Amino acid sequence: MPRPKKHYGQHFLHERSVIGRIVAAIAPQPGDRLVEIGPGEGALTIPLLEAAGRLTAIELDRELIEPLRARAAGIGALEVIHADVLDVDFTALAQGGKLRLAGNLPYYVSSPILFHCLAHADAIADMHFMLQKEVVDRMAAAPGGKTYGRLSVMLQLACRVEPLLRVAPGAFRPPPGVDSMVVRLTPLPAAQRPDPALTCHIEAVVRSAFGRRRKTLANALSGLLDADAIRAAGIDPGARAETVPPPGFVTLARHAATAGLPADAEVVDNAGA
Repeated sequence: MPRPKKHYGQHFLHERSVIGRIVAAIAPQPGDRLVEIGPGEGALTIPLLEAAGRLTAIELDRELIEPLRARAAGIGALEVIHADVLDVDFTALAQGGKLRLAGNLPYYVSSPILFHCLAHADAIADMHFMLQKEVVDRMAAAPGGKTYGRLSVMLQLACRVEPLLRVAPGAFRPPPGVDSMVVRLTPLPAAQRPDPALTCHIEAVVRSAFGRRRKTLANALSGLLDADAIRAAGIDPGARAETVPPPGFVTLARHAATAGLPADAEVVDNAGA
């Protein structure tokens, strides 16, 4: 049995009841283009493969690959890609179709993986990820609370976010020090997502607003938008970032783009906000 490696953030899922509920939530069907990120010992891989008949697994730890292939022998068509998921081109992997992503993500790198997946939203049908519960709380947070921040805005502009299942530490080997949660992310149709030409401006406005979240928007966005521009966007320049719903940041970004202000202005970055 492989020993979990701390530097990979490995916590292997083993609780059968939890595995069954996750697979039921994913509801894999024959012919689905399933891609699992970080299959580990194959706790999800095998039931997903049994249901769909084929699966692509992305695994960074070379020592886990051959045992995984051995477990999957005779069950279905398993393709294993030995790579860092941040280097995987999901659009190319989809080959014009739609992927269904799943995985128990390493908590220390979960946000970069989420943003990497969002960059390929047109090639993804849905995503079911196990994450630290605190991260899922931020992803799904509504405006007005302390958990609402950059992650909330950027994900909700691109996806429908549905927390599904809370998972206790004992479901893993070794147990993590926090509760976990399974979340479903469903990319919105392209017509409902912001114009890609605004992406850099949205990122800059959101990053600056939440990097200085204790300040008013007029102060937090200085260098990107002045008070009159914020007011013209229909937002009170005396408000704070956590009161602005996701579409409001799109409107602010549109005004920043129209004003020709730089989208790469130096701001305080607080990705966890």
